[in-house]
Amino acid sequence: MQALQLPTVFQQSYLNSESYPQNLFYKSTLTYRTALQAFKDRLDAVAPDLFVNDESKVEVSFRDLQNDSGRALEKWNIHTASKLTDWLGLETVTDPADATKLVIVARKADPKSRFIYVYGEHSRAPLKITRDMLAQILTFHQVMPIYLDFISVFGAQSEPRDRRFSGFREQSTLSDPPRGLAIPSLGRSGRQYQLCYNLKSVALVSKDATNPRFHEWSIRPAVIHHQFDIVTGTSLWIVTKGNRDLHERYKELTGNEARPEDRSFGTVGECLRSSLAAHLMFCHWSTENWRWYMLWLETVIEEETSMVILGARGPGHSYHRSKPEHVQHLQLWEDKTNEVIMVLEANVDIMKSLCRFYDGLRSNKDVPQSLKDECGLDIVTFIGQIEDMSSDFKMQIARAKLLVKITNDRKEMVIQHLQSQATERMERLNQNMEKEAIVMRIITLVTLVYLPATFVSVSHNALPVLRTPDRRLTRGRGNQTFFSTDIIKYQNQNGGPPTDGTFSKTAMYRWLQVTLPLTLATMGAAIVSLKLTERRRQQQQRPAGYKLWKKWARSKADEVELSKLFSRRSSDSVV
Repeated sequence: MQALQLPTVFQQSYLNSESYPQNLFYKSTLTYRTALQAFKDRLDAVAPDLFVNDESKVEVSFRDLQNDSGRALEKWNIHTASKLTDWLGLETVTDPADATKLVIVARKADPKSRFIYVYGEHSRAPLKITRDMLAQILTFHQVMPIYLDFISVFGAQSEPRDRRFSGFREQSTLSDPPRGLAIPSLGRSGRQYQLCYNLKSVALVSKDATNPRFHEWSIRPAVIHHQFDIVTGTSLWIVTKGNRDLHERYKELTGNEARPEDRSFGTVGECLRSSLAAHLMFCHWSTENWRWYMLWLETVIEEETSMVILGARGPGHSYHRSKPEHVQHLQLWEDKTNEVIMVLEANVDIMKSLCRFYDGLRSNKDVPQSLKDECGLDIVTFIGQIEDMSSDFKMQIARAKLLVKITNDRKEMVIQHLQSQATERMERLNQNMEKEAIVMRIITLVTLVYLPATFVSVSHNALPVLRTPDRRLTRGRGNQTFFSTDIIKYQNQNGGPPTDGTFSKTAMYRWLQVTLPLTLATMGAAIVSLKLTERRRQQQQRPAGYKLWKKWARSKADEVELSKLFSRRSSDSVV
């Protein structure tokens, strides 16, 4: 096959592909030196986790439609850098004019549509491509550097990295003469546009047959890069995702059983029509399963919070006791629902940007009129279908916002239940303390009443046994307490057996004369002590500045009295 000559600037860019994106030759606001250095620094930071280093783990799928040799379909899974170079149709040869120099020549032109699928085992696994191979692909197709920021969400990571990132970027060089570099040998006119955007879908990862609460769902991103030449009709797709499902969908879209208009590349209009179909396929993928994910969230939240609403409260009812972890669970579900709102709103914004871009092509003076006439109706249909998908997203967003409000309200009710439970515990504790205080007061009162009487009551120590001079045994006289006169005595004074008892009226009178006043004095002292303690407590509880306020109030009262007195005197003098 005859070698196809390539522009020198393109050759230099390709030979320096390891320095991508600094080797790009098209200059724009995103490709000046400082910006390119920033892109490269970010790529250097994520490269160890983003790419594989071993070529044995590499797998990049190519699917070329309507290639230079006339074949309708040519596909291959690339595993090595040498095979990648061969598939791109490039070869390094010696410059015929200078044997000391190497030049890059092409063996084939670009196909009408090329689909490149870069993927990993899942969204948090390294992409199955080396950094050098990706740089070679991006340099060959002169992909705008913003694509690197989009794919940086992938790579080895324990938790999803930058999962809230979404965006839509476009770069157009549609003017005639072209601002971009034309490479006729590859079928590139230099008049093209590039689009880069990401969409997110949700999928059920694992299902628990016993408890739906333990179903595991995953929000999965996909990055789509697209180029389209408005003169030759050649297009490029680079899709990056965590598994192969979008690759299978594109195969169905462009397979033998697909609609002819989705895989026709005879004219530029047919090529554009086919690219619109691919956009629709990616957008439709992003709308799947959100309804069922929202239904799962609603079911789980309802099961966890139904007793908060329906459970009876109050005395005489058994009720569900709230715990602090219930608030944590509800906050988790609220965060998941808020994440749904953020993702769906981002998808809607990206779809709007996609519609706005293609709607702008219909009025762009740099787009050939023949292309606008041929595809104007297709673009209108495309925009209508995208708007239908956006409407479905908006309904799910409204549904999610309502669920957030319900979850937040019920979380507040759980917090109120926790507070009421704490209040109930404090109330029970206070009731117990009140009962204990009443018992202690009764004990104190009884003690105060009986203490004086006990103090003056009779108390005999044991009588010692003594021997008399005539060697007979007799009892001695024991020690007695204060005022220990017997009121009732059962012992016989003559040493005989106990009698029925004798009552001493004098002893009773003496006991009452001492006990009653002493009891009243004790009670009075206790009451005075209680009053003084209560007054001291009230003074300690008074707010700061109470004395000043009281003094001011007293002076005001005095002023009022003086004014009344002067008023009476004035009225008397008038009379």
